[in-house]
Amino acid sequence: MSYDFSSLKKRGEEIKDWFKQEAASLRTGRANPALVENILIDTYGAKTPLKHVASISAEDARTLRISPWDASSIKSIEVAISASNLGAQPIADGQSVRVSLPELTDERRKILAKSLSAKLEESKISLRQERDKIWKDIQEKEKDGEISEDDKFRFKDEMQKIVDGISDKLEETAKTKEKEIIG
Repeated sequence: MSYDFSSLKKRGEEIKDWFKQEAASLRTGRANPALVENILIDTYGAKTPLKHVASISAEDARTLRISPWDASSIKSIEVAISASNLGAQPIADGQSVRVSLPELTDERRKILAKSLSAKLEESKISLRQERDKIWKDIQEKEKDGEISEDDKFRFKDEMQKIVDGISDKLEETAKTKEKEIIG
């Protein structure tokens, strides 16, 4: 007899993907399109992620160039980037917007590291909630006589190995990003 852990694995992948995306959006001193691609822009009366209305490229280590497909959205892009917590001033130059990222201060690095830790904890909480849901289901199946007590504990061990593997990947991603932030 075996237990279907596919929902736990699927949810684990979603949590890892979310954390990677969140970590990528934290500024490390290098210009990276991921810093701005999910900033919501007011276009055509709706909030749309920047990556859906413009191409974003790194001009050099500290400059991003945002080229909207519709030049009329340049002002909206400027406003949204100014309102974000990037600490950078966008400059429109006709057909595109240039974003020069200032050098990171030690204080800003500490704030970013703290934010990374908070996002990691958020991911781990989601993972624990998913684990608890599966564990509750396993206990219900044992209570209903669908599985034996031995199976229950074997499934619990299997489940914990999956959770530990996902958690290790989250930690790995966080450590890598922290090295980038601290410099």
